Amino acid sequence: MASSTQAEEAGGQRVRLFCLAHAGAGVTSYRNWPAAIGPAVDVVALPLPGRDSRRREPRVTDRAALLSDLLPMLLEAAGQGPYALYGHSLGALVAYTLTRALDDAGAPPPLFLAVGACLPPHAATALVNAADLPDEQLLPLLGDLGSLPQGAAALPGGLWRRAVLPVLRDDLRLARSLREAALDPVTGGCVRCPVFVFGGSDDPLAAPDSLGNWQQWASGPIVRHTVAGDHFFAGSAELPRLVGRACAERVSTGARGGSR
Repeated sequence: MASSTQAEEAGGQRVRLFCLAHAGAGVTSYRNWPAAIGPAVDVVALPLPGRDSRRREPRVTDRAALLSDLLPMLLEAAGQGPYALYGHSLGALVAYTLTRALDDAGAPPPLFLAVGACLPPHAATALVNAADLPDEQLLPLLGDLGSLPQGAAALPGGLWRRAVLPVLRDDLRLARSLREAALDPVTGGCVRCPVFVFGGSDDPLAAPDSLGNWQQWASGPIVRHTVAGDHFFAGSAELPRLVGRACAERVSTGARGGSR
């Protein structure tokens, strides 16, 4: 693959990489990406409403609210130069949904859609219908993913349950809505840009072997990578380097979205 410097020289434009985070989280996983990804890529981490700098805003729990919030900004960005999307876990479903909506709106397509730690929309997961489970049933599921801080389950009135668990529940509701919309012929279907799929070598929720099923959601061949780590590998040093190289390769070949 070409280096980021070569990409900047060949394309003459920087790539904006929009990044979406996993359920219950802000965008801190992407804090170190700008230093690792290369000089020709601008990392734009997009927090959903209700977290980080947007923590006072009402959270979104369905596709319509998500698109109302993020799509206008991406439509504007799509007309300003090369861009790409990376989403991790829930963020992967968000990134897929935005890519489909951009296509439906006739916007210039992204260089690629990259998804990490996420089964494709048609795949059943233990968390698909877990948003409204009582704590004693939901917490063990979250614990199996390693997403519970030590002692959280034993502190019913603790900060984690009061501040983080409600966000997780709403994000699970959003994930369910996005999966249902993806299965609807009107709002779902294949994306027409290249698709890169990343899996964690020790991910208990989205094992690398199961991620090949993203092929059903792409109009052309997908490219898969396995990254060392469990479900939460977005903060690794390896992942931004791989995504940065993908940006460089697409720009250096003069690719634009749907051209493969």
